[in-house]
Amino acid sequence: MVYRIHCCPTPPPLSSDCNTQEWKVAETAHVSHFRSESSEHRPRTEVRLVASSIGIHGIFHVHDRYVRCIRQNYFDDVWKDSCVEFFVQPKLSGGYFNFEFNCGGAHLCNYILDPTPTPGGFARAERVPPESGRQVLVKSTLPRIVNPEIKDSTEWTLQFFVPFSLLELYVGLLGELRHQTWRGNLFKCAEEVSHPHWASWSPLDELNFHLPRCFGDLVFVD
Repeated sequence: MVYRIHCCPTPPPLSSDCNTQEWKVAETAHVSHFRSESSEHRPRTEVRLVASSIGIHGIFHVHDRYVRCIRQNYFDDVWKDSCVEFFVQPKLSGGYFNFEFNCGGAHLCNYILDPTPTPGGFARAERVPPESGRQVLVKSTLPRIVNPEIKDSTEWTLQFFVPFSLLELYVGLLGELRHQTWRGNLFKCAEEVSHPHWASWSPLDELNFHLPRCFGDLVFVD
């Protein structure tokens, strides 16, 4: 799988509006590979990514049902809510970041060098501390708490911004982005809802989002 990240001269406003001029240069990725363990609910999820001089900007647009969200704080178990995720590995010789966002805008992030599962999480991973995690900006069209579950058809949009300066704390200077190829994946999931599901942009060969071997290519162009 290959997704081309176009460069934009002006950062998109943090408005959760995928129709602004800045997003028109972006290609659309479809998070459409659902694991067989999912329920019959298969929400249509589209993602756009662009790069500015200061970081990566992304926006998810989800056509959903059975939406629930109760986690509010940094590093809560947001993947158990209605959730979207962006995993990115800037350098093949280094680890990857997992940016996970519930539909209310709460998020978490680790820098993971070895995702082998252990009783405490991963074999080699570092939690991005709150003072750095606050640099990740998030804006959702849904309220912070969605409870009880919304069973009817619901569209929601979540926009995020990840500064390059945050990534560089862990991987070193990124340099000129044009024509670089990073690795990564995009996800939609919900565990503690009436109709759980797990979907990815680049297909997974098992029910585990933390599989760098299944990442696709993220190519910077323009």
